[in-house]
Amino acid sequence: MENFIVSARKYRPQEFDTVVGQAHVTDTLEHAISNNQLAQALLFCGPRGVGKTTCARILARKINEIDGSTSEDGFAYNIFELDAASNNSVDDIRDLTDQVRFAPQVGKYKIYIIDEVHMLSSAAFNAFLKTLEEPPAHAIFILATTEKHKIIPTILSRCQIYDFKRITIEDIQEHLKKIAEKEGVKYEDDALYLIAQKADGALRDALSIFDRLLTFSQGNITLAKAAEVLNILDYDQYFSVVDLAFENNIPGTLSAFNEIVKKGFDPHIFIAGLGSHFRDLMMAQNPSTLSLIEAGEKTKAKYAEQSKKWIPQQLIDAVEICNFADINYKNSKNPRLTVEIALMQLSSLSANGIDVKKKSSES
Repeated sequence: MENFIVSARKYRPQEFDTVVGQAHVTDTLEHAISNNQLAQALLFCGPRGVGKTTCARILARKINEIDGSTSEDGFAYNIFELDAASNNSVDDIRDLTDQVRFAPQVGKYKIYIIDEVHMLSSAAFNAFLKTLEEPPAHAIFILATTEKHKIIPTILSRCQIYDFKRITIEDIQEHLKKIAEKEGVKYEDDALYLIAQKADGALRDALSIFDRLLTFSQGNITLAKAAEVLNILDYDQYFSVVDLAFENNIPGTLSAFNEIVKKGFDPHIFIAGLGSHFRDLMMAQNPSTLSLIEAGEKTKAKYAEQSKKWIPQQLIDAVEICNFADINYKNSKNPRLTVEIALMQLSSLSANGIDVKKKSSES
């Protein structure tokens, strides 16, 4: 049986131009190398899974290539990687500073990558200060952290800081498309968009979800299967409930809600999501605000189609009803009833064009 390699490792970028969504960092680093203006201490900070360690390794290898300290088979000498999470004592840093003193046998630079540097103890930080302030000419330090605020100011002031940003949903979706095509996987655009949305700006999380979904769907990633694996309410369920509400079908709306609860979904999450759905319908009524809807192109088209049935004031009232139920859910002695009342009010909105805002909200 062959060893399975997760996508996050299999498709880990090996060059700066393949790093996703961090052009402001990779371009600066490439210019710094080509102009020989690279600082001796760099700090990469940002959320998890956005490419900090990857960029540190690419940078270290680039320095080695220019330096001529790469073997014929591509092995890079003089790169030392330390995990500060498990080597966080003052003794570990003293060992490191002792090693730094010695010049490399091959090439010009020794590159030290220290991951999760915020995990160093206070004593370890202080032991590291002098070396970081006046490093030997042959040493380059690349520090990486997810929590910049935990690093003492005296360390920060000695580093050139690079802030990595969360990767946009569109960039993650495009990257997933490329991987799906390489792997010969069938997919729906909206399913990949949902994965990218759930990843919350972290590409590694997106690839982890992608792998799990690939195994579950047997090579055919659909929106329905993505919603099932991620345990989130499918857009279609909201579209269905809103259609029933528009038809003033109170029994149908309550039955649909009951089915959603029976599947194990939290009524609070449902009513908050329904409020977001009505908000998106408002956005869909005007082509200039259609881009404010965070969904795939096919789903945006569905929003545009459904929004034609409603007048703007009805949608404003619907958002207010959902928002009121959302705010009062936790304080209610019967939370489910709070949601059901909101659904009944929503189902009465288009009855006679009557404003059915809650009396309690007027008081």
